[in-house]
Amino acid sequence: MRRPRGSPGPRAPRPTEAAICAGPGESWSSSPNSMLRVLLSAQASPARLSGLLLIPPGQPCSLGPSKWGHRPLGGGPQAGPVQGLQRLLEQARSPGELLRWLGQNPTKVRACHYPVALRRLGQLLESQPRPPPVEQTTLQDLSQLIIRNCPSFDIHTIHVCLHLAVLLGFPPDGPLWRALEQERQFRLSPKPSKPPPSLQPALHEARPEELTPHVMVLLAQHLARHRLREPQLLEAIAHFLVVQETQLSSKVVQKLVLPFGRLNYRPLEQQFMPCLERILAREAGVSPLATVNILMSLCQLRCLPLRALHFVFSPGFINHVSGTPHALIVRRYLSLLDTAVELELPGYEGPRLPRRQQVPIFPQLLTTDRARCKYSHKDIVAEGLRQLLGEEKYRQDLTVPPGYCTDFLLCVSSSGAVLPVRTQDPFLPYPPRSCLLGQTASSLTTRDPVQRVLLMLRERWHFCRDGRVLLGSRALRERHLGLMGYQLLPLPFEELESQRGLPQLKSYLRQKLQALGLRWGPEGG
Repeated sequence: MRRPRGSPGPRAPRPTEAAICAGPGESWSSSPNSMLRVLLSAQASPARLSGLLLIPPGQPCSLGPSKWGHRPLGGGPQAGPVQGLQRLLEQARSPGELLRWLGQNPTKVRACHYPVALRRLGQLLESQPRPPPVEQTTLQDLSQLIIRNCPSFDIHTIHVCLHLAVLLGFPPDGPLWRALEQERQFRLSPKPSKPPPSLQPALHEARPEELTPHVMVLLAQHLARHRLREPQLLEAIAHFLVVQETQLSSKVVQKLVLPFGRLNYRPLEQQFMPCLERILAREAGVSPLATVNILMSLCQLRCLPLRALHFVFSPGFINHVSGTPHALIVRRYLSLLDTAVELELPGYEGPRLPRRQQVPIFPQLLTTDRARCKYSHKDIVAEGLRQLLGEEKYRQDLTVPPGYCTDFLLCVSSSGAVLPVRTQDPFLPYPPRSCLLGQTASSLTTRDPVQRVLLMLRERWHFCRDGRVLLGSRALRERHLGLMGYQLLPLPFEELESQRGLPQLKSYLRQKLQALGLRWGPEGG
């Protein structure tokens, strides 16, 4: 059935997380880091890369046909031919065809068409490993078209065109860059009557400390959300934080520090930690939630400033947060910080979180694990253990004090025999006896007749996008469980994915358990 003319088209899909946090030109791609990858492939320095992320705070942060079709930026009222050209751009089958539609219809092109074209161009570049080269005449026509119309563009469309120029490889010292940069500088100038500044492209001028906190927060959120452990960009954020220390509130700092803890990356910037300690000393009482968020990120990096710990464990701070709407989440974070102090700072003599205020840290599966449960290897590993050991010799999804949810737990005798879990206490004491008696975890293990072995699934999403470094929260959990006396047996996703069927997986698990000296069955007890 044909749709009546003038009726609204299909509803545009809801913007994804990538679109929400993306800057101009980023939401066109199915891959969240496509723009960053394109820019990083050019080996741009952090300053040059950051210069392309200039986004005025008032501008919208997502691009899509529905938005630009109904509200053109700098292009005047929407008309029928304009909508028709937009549909042609959305359906272009190659970069050359896309650019021809722009170059051959100069009277129909509006500013709203460039974000649409950029989105489609990104899709085409993503779908083809080696896209066919675009004719030089087409690129020249597009360049002249943008140069001729850029005086009518608003600042957002100018930024989109700068991104387009990067994708297409226009030289930074060429006429297109000069025209766009002149318009950008003119729009951002506080005194329009002042003559335009130098025509040198922003690609050579911008430095991280010259950008706004809004831009750097968007970049930090993008890296954290998509697990992008890009040292160049993280170092740029760290440098920005150090340079702008006195201008940043704790609420902004918590967002800038978030990717460092999540991505398990400690920056090379030497003033990074001293800067954060000064900010915490200055801002700790202003925003309790921001303060504990910063400390959580530092805890994942194994950096706990003592002065800040004294403050958040003080009775005044605890009483203050008890009556706030976010009291439960703050208590959970304080409980995790108290665990870190217990296990990682044996010489700490300051205040601690009172026992009555402590709550389980992560009593349930993390949100990411619940969302991706259908992609997890947990079910097939559980079936492999059931057939290999029997149901009575392992426990699945057991939460151990002080509140860490585990994957699979085995109880093993001193001779290496796997014991029925129902006949044993699966929990190790917390706080550990080594902390109470001044002993080491190793000496404690030798005296305990029953050892607890944890099989830890390391799924693909437990790592940064490069697949080599565990996320900060995962590394913290494994570190704490090891310090409590549990023996960890990691099961990496690469090894699990290489097993073809249950028989191979059972053989894989048998080899892993036997390598630890474990025995089961009639001969193992």
